[in-house]
Amino acid sequence: MFDECLNRPSSNMAAGSPHPYQALADPTRREILKLLRGGSRTAGEIANEFQLTKPTLSHHFRILEAAGLVRSERRATSIVYTLQSSVLEDLAADLLDLAATLRAPRRRPARR
Repeated sequence: MFDECLNRPSSNMAAGSPHPYQALADPTRREILKLLRGGSRTAGEIANEFQLTKPTLSHHFRILEAAGLVRSERRATSIVYTLQSSVLEDLAADLLDLAATLRAPRRRPARR
């Protein structure tokens, strides 16, 4: 069951994209997602919250976007990032299913 959750592609993921769980493995990307919970932000607004170079942040943005966790939109000279909550909801549902499976009593094989 757990392997199915990890290996099942999300509906927003292109083939060959990083899986959302892989994208969530990095603490910086999790912090970016936390910032976006409050609403869309420009790349510059997000960058102001971190002591990272622009290329490093761009790398994190690309991974989050490829995993379907955020979407980007160019507005004039800025790029605005928005949280894709439907993908996070799918991941949460997968984890809840996994937790329920782990809590379910295991049947022992019959003795012969």
